[in-house]
Amino acid sequence: MAQIPLAERLRPQNLADIIGQEHLLGEGKPLRNALSQGRLHSMLFWGPPGVGKTTLARLIAKQIEAYFVMLSAVKAGVKDVREIAEEARQRLQFSGKNTILFLDEIHRFNKAQQDLLLPFVEDGTLYLIGATTENPSFEVNSALRSRMQLYVLKALSTEAIMQILQRGLRHPEGLDSALVMDETALKGLADWSDGDARRALAALELLSSQGEKTVTATLLEKTLAAKSLAFDKGGEHFYNLMSALHKSVRGSQADATLYWLARLLGGGADPLYVARRLVRMASEDIGLADPNALRLAVAARDAVHFLGQPEGELALAQAAVYLALAPKSNAVYTAWKKAQQDAERFASADVPNHLRNAPTQMMKSLGYGEAYAYYFDNPEASFAQGYFPEVMGDKVYYEAFDEGWDKKVKERLSNLAEARANARKKVSKKS
Repeated sequence: MAQIPLAERLRPQNLADIIGQEHLLGEGKPLRNALSQGRLHSMLFWGPPGVGKTTLARLIAKQIEAYFVMLSAVKAGVKDVREIAEEARQRLQFSGKNTILFLDEIHRFNKAQQDLLLPFVEDGTLYLIGATTENPSFEVNSALRSRMQLYVLKALSTEAIMQILQRGLRHPEGLDSALVMDETALKGLADWSDGDARRALAALELLSSQGEKTVTATLLEKTLAAKSLAFDKGGEHFYNLMSALHKSVRGSQADATLYWLARLLGGGADPLYVARRLVRMASEDIGLADPNALRLAVAARDAVHFLGQPEGELALAQAAVYLALAPKSNAVYTAWKKAQQDAERFASADVPNHLRNAPTQMMKSLGYGEAYAYYFDNPEASFAQGYFPEVMGDKVYYEAFDEGWDKKVKERLSNLAEARANARKKVSKKS
């Protein structure tokens, strides 16, 4: 018979035994207050793996003296929910006992499956506790979400993980063989677990099976190998890391940029995806303040494609640091947004005749290309003529910054604006 994992054997048996989540369970905190008053309500637990979502749900049911049913949204379906709801209805009718349905990974239920839960939650047949590692704003239907109180669970601190590990070392139902860990090894294992208690206890169990009585830093490194920074590449955590990288580049923080880049690549992010995002940053946040930024970002993408990993990672690091240190301007980005808005607003505006080509006689007879001032023949007349649809008038989208090469662009724009104004004054006097 397979042995029950250590993390399961060490689950807290009451709320007072839970380590961490003081912002929810501390004295005077909202969830603790509700539970101490015996008030039951549907809840949504959002947090990373191994922070106690399942344990908390079970202990809430125990505290409230409710019947507890656990389902995994990965395996369960509509039939399971209907059966549980019918049993809950009968239980409430004949014994007056409430039922808590704990739905793990609730974000795996599609819209129709989530909608099915609504009437049972609304009429009190079921009290639903959903657990998710993904942002509920995107993964849980608004109708269902509005009927559940959201509680955000945080990754456990290193100190909290160390307490949990110490509990595992001394607990009578803990390890099969006695194990000694000094403070350095204990902290090293806690750091390695990255806030995940389940992961920490699984590693502790693995260490105890090595036949050693004392865990040293060397044994720890040998057993656990390289720390895994893995994350759900399509999930909330991944996009948070990418957002942190982008904002560090934008904020000209080279060291933070390197840290977030290392987190992404160490966690298994596709280097080409990261490269594409760096190319985007070069245009969005730097633009013409440093035209070389885009060239270097594209070159880094090509290097990653050519070299693969891990050699290509250095090219990404070089490009990322360059982008962080480069002068910043979002003038092109802002101008493009304005132009897109006007393109949508004036989608049917006619192209002025003088800006149209006239490759055929018929087009010439319709006035296509008539009175067009060719810049190299007559620069002044070229400046005087209009370049937008008549219904729009003149527009200004691009407003250069005072950083880097963009400052020269600003001077150029100013000179061009003055040349256009002077040219139009002359045309106005002639007419």
